[in-house]
Amino acid sequence: METLVLGGGCFWCTEAVYVRVRGVLDVESGYCNGQSVNPTYEQVCSGRTGHNEVVKLQYDPALISTRDVLDIFFVIHDPTTLNRQGNDAGTQYRSGIYFTTPAQAEAARALIAELTPDFDDPIVTEVLPLDNYSAAEAYHQDFFERNPYQGYCLAVAAPKVAKLRKSFAHWVKDE
Repeated sequence: METLVLGGGCFWCTEAVYVRVRGVLDVESGYCNGQSVNPTYEQVCSGRTGHNEVVKLQYDPALISTRDVLDIFFVIHDPTTLNRQGNDAGTQYRSGIYFTTPAQAEAARALIAELTPDFDDPIVTEVLPLDNYSAAEAYHQDFFERNPYQGYCLAVAAPKVAKLRKSFAHWVKDE
């Protein structure tokens, strides 16, 4: 099993996608790569901790490769918007890949280089070693699963899940 942490905007949305991906065994919403230890959601949202809203993925590389995990990541969010995804703005919404192995870093950098010509704007996704990770509060875990008809989930998370189903049907778990 490998661990890879991704920041693609609101963690509710990224989590909603990856819980549906075959080979991803566990998904946890959290915060990483900031200065504080165990920050709260309110502290992270202040923009003063340096943390990013992320999802920590535990995946089986025998079932899904790092490349496939990252291919999904680059389709479900906009890697060209600095410190924002849609209406969510702030450093906590930055695009980031936080690796736990050198091979993950290499895969991320190679994919960014490959995808760069496909975008009109530069890819601003940071690729950094995972640092200072902590799980988000319990009420953030499985948020979309527990609140599928909440306004934000309908407007933002559900379209990302639909994009996963359309673009990566072969990776979607049987539901």
